[in-house]
Amino acid sequence: MYVVLVILMLIGAFVGYRYWSRSQIRSRLLSTPLSDRDQAIIQAHVPIVRKLPSDLRAKLDGKVNLFLEQVDFYGCDGLEVTEDMQLSIAAQACLLIVNSDLWYDNLTTVLIYPNAFKSRQRRHSGYVVTEKEIVRTGESWDRGPVILSWAHSEQGALNEHDGHNVVFHEFAHQIDDLSGGTNGVPVLAKGQSFAEWERVFLTAYKAHVEAVEKGSSTVIDAYGAEGHEEFFAVSVEVFFERPLALKKSVPEVYAQLSQLFHLDPATWQ
Repeated sequence: MYVVLVILMLIGAFVGYRYWSRSQIRSRLLSTPLSDRDQAIIQAHVPIVRKLPSDLRAKLDGKVNLFLEQVDFYGCDGLEVTEDMQLSIAAQACLLIVNSDLWYDNLTTVLIYPNAFKSRQRRHSGYVVTEKEIVRTGESWDRGPVILSWAHSEQGALNEHDGHNVVFHEFAHQIDDLSGGTNGVPVLAKGQSFAEWERVFLTAYKAHVEAVEKGSSTVIDAYGAEGHEEFFAVSVEVFFERPLALKKSVPEVYAQLSQLFHLDPATWQ
């Protein structure tokens, strides 16, 4: 009995030490600023970062450090992944969660293609299964990985005003998936009402679908009419890149996203 007790104590001590060690590493990474060189690379590739208030820039540095420690990048179709690519994608992914407690808990891998890539899509209709090949610029899988076209990721970051950013889009899906499924309802911020989120987004989604069907111009990309999860993801793109337009067009959606991310990018202008 004594031997068993000692073994259990040793196991508990080992588990406790590993948890403490990981916690220490995480705290160190979050509090360490990026080098001047890395900051310059990010600002060159992701110009929206230049608008961040100074306190958020410090937080972004730490989260980029943690992201790069956790996530492995792999090039596909012969692409050689560079440090610039990693910093650009990490900065864009971390910008979404720079001021919140959200984190990409399940993500360990990002795959990067040189350009748009082919993906197989399978649909079920009763007993009938159809499969087709489609061309994509990005994909987000449940619990990872995230797959990106570098050409589109780079251009999406450089053009910070058009409301289109494939990295924001795919990492919005990753955030959405933290709730246990990609359905347009992420893990909400503390004190944020699920009933209010549901009311706002269902109302906005219905209006968006009707506008797209009529061929009307919309601030949120028409692709958002494909489903609730896509409406959330494209709304996130616009929230960061065209915040004033979103706030004017769909103020309640802007308010919900602002509460979710603890950010108010309309003031960064």
